[in-house]
Amino acid sequence: MTSPLIVIGENIHTTRVLLRKGPRLATVDGVDVIKFTTVDGVESALTVPDSAKRTQDWEQGRVKHVMVAIDTAMRGGPEAALGVEYLRTMARNQERTGAHFLDLNVDEISMKAEGQQAAMRWLVKTMEGMTKLPLSIDSSSVENIRAGFEALSGKGQRTMLNSASLERLDALDLAKAYNAPVVVTAAGEKGMPDGIQPRVDNAAGMVEAALQRGIPLSDLYVDPLIFPVSVDTAFGPHCLEAIRALRLRFGPEIHITGGMSNVSFGIPARKLINDVFLVLAMEAGADSAIMDPVVSKPAELAHLDRTTVAYKFAEDIILDRDRNCRNFLKAWRKGVLKI
Repeated sequence: MTSPLIVIGENIHTTRVLLRKGPRLATVDGVDVIKFTTVDGVESALTVPDSAKRTQDWEQGRVKHVMVAIDTAMRGGPEAALGVEYLRTMARNQERTGAHFLDLNVDEISMKAEGQQAAMRWLVKTMEGMTKLPLSIDSSSVENIRAGFEALSGKGQRTMLNSASLERLDALDLAKAYNAPVVVTAAGEKGMPDGIQPRVDNAAGMVEAALQRGIPLSDLYVDPLIFPVSVDTAFGPHCLEAIRALRLRFGPEIHITGGMSNVSFGIPARKLINDVFLVLAMEAGADSAIMDPVVSKPAELAHLDRTTVAYKFAEDIILDRDRNCRNFLKAWRKGVLKI
């Protein structure tokens, strides 16, 4: 916990949702809006378009607010500037709370590849003009990532590529071509790893493939893949042990990261679970995190109180001492967990 955490801010993703019943959604004069405060402290509201209300997310009580902002800004019209300001606010909030990179993902903006790539090009150019932080180009499609890198001005800091895996080694060639630090994942050629050793073996294969292309260890961010403990509490120890093994194998120069909030999907008190898992991951050898620094503030993690009842319940889930999260959920219902 003494070394600085390299934070890859995860918020500017078209997957991100707000609850319709949450405090950020409101109806003003019959119009559904997303409330936000600009970087200048001005209370503002972004209209939820009809297209967002025709989705399954809306019917299920959610709205993909980043998608709304990007779509509004790209479409033009009277609220285009407000869409841009919404994104600027998200970027500045992550800057302020300790992000080192801003991760951009537009995969859900369109079902069509050309729509995704157009949005990625637009977003990269837009974000370059509103942040001093380097970007991280994130997608499940190498072509979307390529579109993002092609849109770069070439005048800023080195952009990260997120991510490469055994099933898409061509992403490593793209990282090499652009001299980019790269997130390499433990995904296998035909699916996700099961257990500790497959994670280590897959990740090691990616590291070796990167080294063969002349990408140095210091530019590699290994993601051992973090799965929800709500599905299986064994996933916590699997990931932590893989982090330890990777750190031991590759030494201090390589970086170890991961989507830390994945661990808490499907469980209440997500911030608590995320914070405890991140502390344990750092102790195991992680020095980076793909995370929301606005919610889980990196500077506060070193001072997390481990003597509390809440910490113990969260740690028990993560270390597979509370099968099926039963004790944790019981404590949550009783109001024992204070976060």
